Amino acid sequence: MNAIAFVLGGARSGKSAFAQRLALERGGEQVLFVATLRETDAIQNDPEMQRRLARHRAERPTHWHTVVLADDLHVISAALLEREARCVLLDCLSLYISGCLFMGETLPPDPEQAAADATKALLNAIRATACPWVIVSNEVGLSVAPDNAAGRAYRDALGRANQIVAQAADEVYLLVAGLPLRLK
Repeated sequence: MNAIAFVLGGARSGKSAFAQRLALERGGEQVLFVATLRETDAIQNDPEMQRRLARHRAERPTHWHTVVLADDLHVISAALLEREARCVLLDCLSLYISGCLFMGETLPPDPEQAAADATKALLNAIRATACPWVIVSNEVGLSVAPDNAAGRAYRDALGRANQIVAQAADEVYLLVAGLPLRLK
C-alpha cells in the first residue's frame, strides 16, 4: 500500500515526534528515515545546527536506517531495496526544497516553479515504491512576512510544495503545540 501521510507544523510544534509515531504504527521496526538536510561545511561548522542534528538522531529509534536525500532521488529506491522497509519517513520537505533552491550560485528564475518541479519529481519517486510514506514539512506561511526577497521566495516556494503534497496525500495533519489536527 503506497499511502502518503503529510504532517505540517511550525517550529517546535511536535510534527517530527508525531510523524515518528505514525511511521512506527505503519512500519514497525522496518522504517527507512530519509533526512533532507545537506551537511555542508557551514552546517558541519555550526555548533547550534550540530546540536539540532544530534537531538533529532537521538529522538528516533537507532535501528532505523537513515539515508540523506539531496538531488538524487534514486537513493530512495536503492535504500528501500537494500533495507526492505515497510514505511518511509521523510523529514523534512522544507529542507529538501531549501536545498533545491539555495544550493546553486543563485536562486532559480522562478523559485515557485522550481519547487513545484522538485516536489512533483519527489512524488513520482514515492509513487514508484510500494510502502506507505510519512512526509514532514514546516508551515512557514503563518508567520511574519520575511523582510528579504530570498526569504519571501522560499516562503512562497515551500507553500506551493506543501499544497502539491497535501493534494497528493491520503492524510494531512497540522500540528499545533504538540496537538495534531487532521485536515484530510
